[in-house]
Amino acid sequence: MSLGGWAVFAVFWALFVTTPGPNAVNCITNGMSHGLPRALWGVAGILTQAALFLTLSAAGITALIAASPTVFAWAKLMGAAVLIWLGVRGWRNATIAVAPRPATGASIYTRALLIATVNAKSVAGYLAAFSQFVEPGVPIARQMIAIVPTALTLTALSYSTYTALGAWLGGLALGAVMNTRLRQGLAACFILYGVLLGASAL
Repeated sequence: MSLGGWAVFAVFWALFVTTPGPNAVNCITNGMSHGLPRALWGVAGILTQAALFLTLSAAGITALIAASPTVFAWAKLMGAAVLIWLGVRGWRNATIAVAPRPATGASIYTRALLIATVNAKSVAGYLAAFSQFVEPGVPIARQMIAIVPTALTLTALSYSTYTALGAWLGGLALGAVMNTRLRQGLAACFILYGVLLGASAL
């Protein structure tokens, strides 16, 4: 991959991972509820999904999924159902005191991995990255040496920042009503993303 091609890819990826979506909302929620150190398990879950999708994209799997309208539509509907369910549960739990018992790192990691995996934006983003930025005449392994570290570094920086924002919000002396409204707003984002994702599959 040429230096110019790498620079264009880096800009694309930075925009891709900083645009707010389900992953960002989940990171903010984790930061608010669990504090920064423990909430970073969620970033680890997102990075696991990113590494997996980069590998699948290099192998052409995401292109095959996107090329099958039926499979892609069902994947979107399943993802929509998961996001709506998480949103409804978050809304119902918004009035409960934050983290009455600390969540385990494993549960935070698993939830983040699930949310990142069912997000159709991920498949579209990885497909765009490989269809637009991979140079056909250059061996894929050589290009992955540039693509993977760049993508994972930018992903880690973006979602660590969202997590830190959530931890900062959680550390503010917010009143009970404000805290509840903020958590309900984040839950509503999950529901909205799920509805939009489901609508795009119909």
